[in-house]
Amino acid sequence: MNQAESSLVETAVTLRGTSDRIAQPVRLLDITVLAGGPGVEREVSLMSGQAVHAALVRLGHRTALRDISPDDLSALHRPADFVFIALHGEFGEDGAVQRALDEVGVPYCGSGAAASAMAFDKLRSKDMFARAGIPTPDYHPVHGENGSLNPGKMRPPCVVKPVASGSSVDVTIARDDDRMVDAANELVRRTGKALVERYIDGPELTVGIVGERALPVCEIRTRREFYDYQAKYIDEDTEYLFDIDLPQDLLAQIQAFSLRAHRLLGCRAFSRADWMVDGRSLQPYLIELNTIPGFTSHSLLPKAAARAGISFDELCRRIIELSLA
Repeated sequence: MNQAESSLVETAVTLRGTSDRIAQPVRLLDITVLAGGPGVEREVSLMSGQAVHAALVRLGHRTALRDISPDDLSALHRPADFVFIALHGEFGEDGAVQRALDEVGVPYCGSGAAASAMAFDKLRSKDMFARAGIPTPDYHPVHGENGSLNPGKMRPPCVVKPVASGSSVDVTIARDDDRMVDAANELVRRTGKALVERYIDGPELTVGIVGERALPVCEIRTRREFYDYQAKYIDEDTEYLFDIDLPQDLLAQIQAFSLRAHRLLGCRAFSRADWMVDGRSLQPYLIELNTIPGFTSHSLLPKAAARAGISFDELCRRIIELSLA
């Protein structure tokens, strides 16, 4: 047990609606918040890091906000009791920074390196969801070894996306064969592989996980073709609804599947599961699981936590304690 963990007492509290057991800290911690990073989600990560840093300062922790990249790991050498990872995408959610932190022996928030890498790889995680009976849209990988996409494998409309990325960057809704093939081959040319997924027409939902609790289901409505980067972080007219016009047993099923997926991938402390529901059949489909969801003013995990009566500061506190416990 390290120094930060030994500072926790065994006093347990119960989160409303779950049996989460969280140790209460007897002292304040020295925390490094990692933000920025080298990926396409850098600007979002910087906003998340600033929000987390401000919350930890309000909670009384000694806190330093640091940028980091694979070429500059100096932030990891700052003496700290704990690292709060607010990095999204490459180097933050793919297990790389988690492996680096494991090597220096500093505890950090969220999932470990293996679970992070599994969740970030959409193909591997979807394979696991499908084998475990968690519904996910039909999909087909395209990579350098199998050449160009054969339109016979998937039929439009479909979603063409990177295998390992986030924030809907480089995602295309393809409604004809030419667009599908072009988008897939362009991703293969730039990244070596692509994922083509059946398009689900219907409500878009998300479920936050904190500890062993699934937070209230949130429906996302955007005026755009889909919930893309602009709708996520820039648009002010994107709607986030908790009074959802769907059967309550369906919403409960989605929460249960989300928690099951979180456990299946070996995640810990927190995550967020993204869903689509077929508007005609009401069949839900898990799209992906995010191990370091956003902490910006537009972000979904803090919105769901607030709906459950958990303030942003309290959310950060619980994440730290769950990660250390």
